[in-house]
Amino acid sequence: MTLTLPAGMEITAEIKPGYEQILTSEALALVARLTRAFEPRRQELLAARVERARRLDAGERPDFLPETAQIRAGDWKIAPIPPALACRRVEITGPVERKMVINAFNSGADSYMTDFEDSNTPNWDNQITGQINMRDAVRRTISLEQNGKVYKLNEKIATLVVRPRGWHLDEKHVLVDGKRVSGGIFDFALFMIHNAKEQLARGAGPYFYLPKMESHLEARLWNDIFVMTQQELGLAQGTIKATVLIETILAAFEMDEILYELREHSAGLNAGRWDYIFSCIKKFKLDKDFCLADRPKVTMTSPFMRAYALLLLKTCHKRGAPAIGGMAALIPIKNDREKNEIAMGGVRNDKARDASDGYDGGWVAHPGLVELAMGEFKKVLGDKPNQIDKQRPDIDVTAAELLDFKPEAPITEAGLRYNINVGIHYLGSWLAGNGCVPIHNLMEDAATAEISRSQVWQWIRSTKGVLDDGRKVTAEMVKAMIPEELAKVKEVAPNGDNPTYARAAVIFEEMSTSESFAEFLTLPLYEEI
Repeated sequence: MTLTLPAGMEITAEIKPGYEQILTSEALALVARLTRAFEPRRQELLAARVERARRLDAGERPDFLPETAQIRAGDWKIAPIPPALACRRVEITGPVERKMVINAFNSGADSYMTDFEDSNTPNWDNQITGQINMRDAVRRTISLEQNGKVYKLNEKIATLVVRPRGWHLDEKHVLVDGKRVSGGIFDFALFMIHNAKEQLARGAGPYFYLPKMESHLEARLWNDIFVMTQQELGLAQGTIKATVLIETILAAFEMDEILYELREHSAGLNAGRWDYIFSCIKKFKLDKDFCLADRPKVTMTSPFMRAYALLLLKTCHKRGAPAIGGMAALIPIKNDREKNEIAMGGVRNDKARDASDGYDGGWVAHPGLVELAMGEFKKVLGDKPNQIDKQRPDIDVTAAELLDFKPEAPITEAGLRYNINVGIHYLGSWLAGNGCVPIHNLMEDAATAEISRSQVWQWIRSTKGVLDDGRKVTAEMVKAMIPEELAKVKEVAPNGDNPTYARAAVIFEEMSTSESFAEFLTLPLYEEI
């Protein structure tokens, strides 16, 4: 299969039958134009991340920016939200695999965030078949026959919101002028070319979730890409709407500024809790006094998480923007009624807290949780689509509160083994092509796996990385546990004899015990697929 490529573009991956319908001349030309216009700025911003990380490693602590104080103090609001995004009480998320796409659209959720990023292994086939699935879903022609069952869309489906890859991820199979293109620009451009006008004709529009940003300047880059793309496609400015995931500790100090940069294109903010916890560990990894307790102990009621959630809520509603709560990673437990009731109680409490605080909606990862979550928001909202009118002037979050990292204990052997087990299991599945994995009754994605491996790395180095029985967490301790946990993973994982799990154990050991800290686990992993 051959393609007509723009001058200066090269594609190094296999073009399977059907891929040419996505990799059209028009689509690839937009990828090339956006790349040439904005790739230098992406690289500058990634370099700025490295420099900021160096200062944090040296002891600097983030604070609200003095140079943007006028934006935080200003009386401004984002552009009006389109009707299709007014009601987002429950949003379901999931990868771009065809069966999961259909089930998510049919789940009863108000919105469906289809994910080209954290819950998706970004191999070439997943990225392109994902675009095919999006094209078919937007036109309502998507279907699947599997094991004697037919999957197709219901009459009423969720509103589609697409998450492209973050700024740190390349698309290694597509080169422009000899250099890799941005994975996010590639995902965004293909989706826009094939679906933006079709979505508008059907009463919605091109809506996105933007991940992993660390500053308002990174939001400005997305905004400028939106402006140019709308010009290229003949769309009115403001047609594109984007919700930003606040999932880094640095972005938490720039929420007003991020909304301001995207104000013509904003659809609010989301409390991306799992990546946020990972970000805190990563940014303060060399602080020997920094330490977080066992992963399950770090919840939305932990002081630093509570401060972040309330600040996001206040900021959004002050600016007329939706505030969307984070992921309930628990999933239904079919074979244990008692454990299932405990899990569902946890989801219920999570959504009840968000709704009563004033959030307009929240995330779930499994269709079986939609009704439960919807019930908690309806208790508070009734028939209202949102509660953006609920202002929270009573909230006054300080920098110190955002940096109040408790709880620090307990750290247990069970918690350490849990992190090792989840890390190996998830990495093994990711390498095999599945980036969304049920493990220990939780739906794990790259964000939760990042917490597991970064906690282990940091516990080894922190003076507070001590188990509740008095033993210091060491690299030798971790290395001794890895083969034991690998054996457990192989017993329970589908296709547990797949060599990717043994490879995952090697990678996990390298990442958790080496002197250097990998910025994202997906960066070295991507080179292996």
